[in-house]
Amino acid sequence: MTLSTGKPTNVVVVSNSSDNPFAIDIAYAMGQYDDIADLISMKQFMNSEFCPRFISDEADFDNIGRKLKGKAVIIVSTGSHVKSRQELAMSNLIIARAAKENGAERVILVEPDLFYSAQDRGPHLDLGETSFERDVKDVKKFDGQPFTAKLYAQLLKLSGVDTVMTIHNHSDSVQKMFNEVFEGDFHNLIPYEIYAHYLLNSNILDYGEDGEGLVLCAPDKGARDFVKEMFNTLGLTKAKFIMLDKERTDERKVEITLHRESEHTFDGLDGASIVLFDDMVRTGSTVVKSCQFLQQINPKRMVFAVSHFYASDEGRERMAHPALGEILTLNTLPTILNRDEQGRLRKKMVVLKIEKWLAQELCNILELPQTQEANPYKIDMSSKNPRFKRKIWFSEELSELQGH
Repeated sequence: MTLSTGKPTNVVVVSNSSDNPFAIDIAYAMGQYDDIADLISMKQFMNSEFCPRFISDEADFDNIGRKLKGKAVIIVSTGSHVKSRQELAMSNLIIARAAKENGAERVILVEPDLFYSAQDRGPHLDLGETSFERDVKDVKKFDGQPFTAKLYAQLLKLSGVDTVMTIHNHSDSVQKMFNEVFEGDFHNLIPYEIYAHYLLNSNILDYGEDGEGLVLCAPDKGARDFVKEMFNTLGLTKAKFIMLDKERTDERKVEITLHRESEHTFDGLDGASIVLFDDMVRTGSTVVKSCQFLQQINPKRMVFAVSHFYASDEGRERMAHPALGEILTLNTLPTILNRDEQGRLRKKMVVLKIEKWLAQELCNILELPQTQEANPYKIDMSSKNPRFKRKIWFSEELSELQGH
C-alpha cells in the first residue's frame, strides 16, 4: 500500500521506542522513509525521567513550538522486552503532550494490544459496562483494585490523544468506555478478511469446496460473535459452527464442555478440520484443554487462530502439546517473530504481519489518498514448519502453496 500522490503528507509516525520495527514498517507503508530516530529524540535525564523531543531546526527561532503545526502525529505502541508496559504507557502520555504543545493538529495512538484492558471493570457495579450481569463474585474479584482501563483512557485523553486504534479488543467494557472518553473516535479493528484470506487460500486446512468437513469453534460464549462473523466472512455454506463452555475450577484450571447453546453437536464431525479462534493467549492452559476436548472428533487438522500471542515460557511448553496442530497469529506483539521467542512452537507457528493493513486503515481515517491493496499482509513462518516455502510470503503469493 502506498500513497497514490507520491507527495509528502502532514503525517509524522513515531513510537515510544525509536527502533520499534512494527512502527518503522507502518511508517514506511505510509510513505515516511525517515528513521523515527531522526524525527524524535528519546531523551532521558540523569534522574531517569523521560523527556522526548521532536527534532527541529536549531537555527529556526521564528517557529518555536510550531514544528508540528497542522500535522497529524501517529504514536505506534507495542510491547517490548526492554521496557515495561507501565514505562511505555507513560511514554505515550508524554509524547502525546509534546506533540500537542508543539502544534500537532491531531494525535493518534496505535496500540494493537491495548494496555490495561485486563482491568476492565472495578469493585462497584457502576465501574464497567459488561455484556453480562455482574454477580457478587464478579464484583468481589475486583475488590480493592482500580478500574485501570478507564484511568488509562482518561490519561490518554488528558495528554492530548484524539484517536485510539487497537486490534481485536475482547472487552465490551473497555470498548464502551474508550468510545465514551474519545467521543466515538475509538477504532477496534478486527482483521476478519485477513484471517479469511489466509484460511481460504493457504494449505493450512483440508475441507471441501463449500466447507464440507470444516468446523469453526468458539472457545466460550464471549467469542461467539467474533467466530460467527468469521463464519460469515469465509462464506463456506457447509461448514459447521460449535461453541465450547469453560468453567474455571481454579486460577489456572478449567473444565471444558460443549456449550448447551452450540449451533452444532459433535455428531457427523468425525475427521473434520477444526479452527479454534480466540482474541489472546497467555498461559495456554485453556486452549490446550479445548484442543484435547476436541480430539474426540478425531480431527484431520487442528488449528488455533489467535490475535494476541503472549509467548511465555509456560505457554510455549503447554502449546507444544500434540493436540494442537498449528498456531495462526498476528504480530500485534512483534517479538513473536523472533525464533527464540517461538521456541519449539516455531514448528507449528504462522505469523501474519499486519503493518500494511494498519497503515491502510490509518490512511482511511486521515482521508489520505492511497492505492488500496485487497489483502495487505505478509506471512512469516519458520523453516521448521512442514509447510515452509520461504522466509516471507506476500498474501498474493499464497496460491503457490497449493500449486495453482
